[in-house]
Amino acid sequence: MNSDIADIRLAPAGEQKIQWAWRNMPVLQGIAEEFRKEKPFAGLRITASIHVEAKTACLARTLAAGGAQVALTGCNPLSTKDDVAAALVAGGMDVFCRHGVDAQTYTTHLEQALSIRPHIIIDDGGDLGALLHGRRRDLTKDLLGACEETTTGIHRMRILEKENRLLYPVLSINDARCKHLFDNRYGTGQSVFTAIMATTNLIIAGKAVVVAGFGMCGKGVAMRAKGLGARVIVTETDPVTACEALMEGYEVMTMSNAAAAGDIFITLTGCKDVITEDHFKRMKDGAILCNAGHFDVEINLNQLRALSVETGKVRDNIIGYRMPDGRMIYVLAEGRLVNLASGDGHPAEIMDMSFALQALGCRYVARKAGSLESRVHDMPTEIDTEVASRLLAARGRQIDRLTPAQDHYVNHWELDD
Repeated sequence: MNSDIADIRLAPAGEQKIQWAWRNMPVLQGIAEEFRKEKPFAGLRITASIHVEAKTACLARTLAAGGAQVALTGCNPLSTKDDVAAALVAGGMDVFCRHGVDAQTYTTHLEQALSIRPHIIIDDGGDLGALLHGRRRDLTKDLLGACEETTTGIHRMRILEKENRLLYPVLSINDARCKHLFDNRYGTGQSVFTAIMATTNLIIAGKAVVVAGFGMCGKGVAMRAKGLGARVIVTETDPVTACEALMEGYEVMTMSNAAAAGDIFITLTGCKDVITEDHFKRMKDGAILCNAGHFDVEINLNQLRALSVETGKVRDNIIGYRMPDGRMIYVLAEGRLVNLASGDGHPAEIMDMSFALQALGCRYVARKAGSLESRVHDMPTEIDTEVASRLLAARGRQIDRLTPAQDHYVNHWELDD
């Protein structure tokens, strides 16, 4: 069997996690049942680079139920759950990931997953895309298209598109309403604080929480921080978004000013060097830093290490950095995605929506084989609506529908007589 995992003996524990997630993902369950009958991926190969944990396993098995050969790898070395990877391998899937691997091994795993010469890829952050547009352009020959999960990944793909260098069609899962309105906002908001509280065993109420970046993920984190009783400070580079944060009742200031005021710092910008040497020098003793953006570049840990006179583990997933004046600064999960590297990620019900979009997005790419241009495509509205309708049905909820007269009124420019 083709795989590189930590220990196949972990499979029973991983299977238990997968089954718990599965029972709480009714939308994906329904899609999987349809896929078993339709086999939309018969004869197709799908490579997925995504956080390898229980909910992702449910997506991978749904694709396999549709007839796909699936090769799975991680998109973050610290988010891989070794027991889940083992359970998938025990079920016959090709999986290439181990928790905590170095950068070279991580890249090797990406290439191993691509070695099946996929027809469709699922990318979470664009790492597969970076390889396919770099030294592994040879593997794009059979590629029908990609589904990209994240804001960061879509940004990278749009840069390639703008430069006329994008080699295959990319479906923007991230920009679907059923993704960014729920996954980015409610999923990130809850999972970030679940991880912070479990990792630190400290209270949020009464603290100053600095949220760097007020995109949809930042909005969710700020909302949850406020709900937990924190004083919320937002830092931004976009004036309009900063005004939005201000109107929501949050304090808005530069990171230089926020550095001295914050107790907990959470970066969600998708950019590099959001917190740097100048900021570390201003921080309080005991400041806690973590990142919920895709890559571990938002907090400049090289500068923090250079400033410190002593570093060491103080608790699982917490490294302490002692400054020359004795102050301690604590970093969670090595500056990687705190909600996955130091937690279990988004709730299953949230990922039910996101992974339903991924599954139906892959089917859309398969059905459109050869007819999609090599550019970034919006998720078709009908798929977005379908996922929402499936969720409402699973929850036993009903909504109103437009009458023919109402439909005519909102969709025609002529005024009624």
